Amino acid sequence: MSPISEDDWPLFHTLQTDPEVISLCFDEPTLLEIQSKFRSKLEPWTPDSSHWYCLVVSELETGIKVGITGYCIQNGTAEVGFMFLPSFHGRGYGTESLRALVEYSRKHFCLKSFSAVVTEGNLGSEKVLIKSGFTLHSVIPDAYGIGGQMYADHIYMMENIVT
Repeated sequence: MSPISEDDWPLFHTLQTDPEVISLCFDEPTLLEIQSKFRSKLEPWTPDSSHWYCLVVSELETGIKVGITGYCIQNGTAEVGFMFLPSFHGRGYGTESLRALVEYSRKHFCLKSFSAVVTEGNLGSEKVLIKSGFTLHSVIPDAYGIGGQMYADHIYMMENIVT
């Protein structure tokens, strides 16, 4: 994993517009919205930043960029997120990268509390979170609209990590 850079625009744009990727995340944003999100992820990051820390996940053997992961810290809790190209779904990259992100953040930034919000029906993301040690904390009915349909938010937590 490496911090996102200007060179990662094609990957980021694809992840924000691919119907298979975003179908259970959000409605397709405009190009201006995508550009704004991308620029915010390029800003220097510290644990006190209000914007997302974004890392690009690449295959070790080939260097092919397969997705992104990262988090935003609010009130001492890091809300994690991840998106992967559909051709790399189901290969364990989400779980491996999320575990590494949590471990690195625990060691280097002393983070102990992590959360994730998953849209109802996004079973692949829920499996990644569970395999990575997160547990379902709460369900908020009709919390988020995608394509004119309301979905529940599933809130996952990982707290009090000890080695």
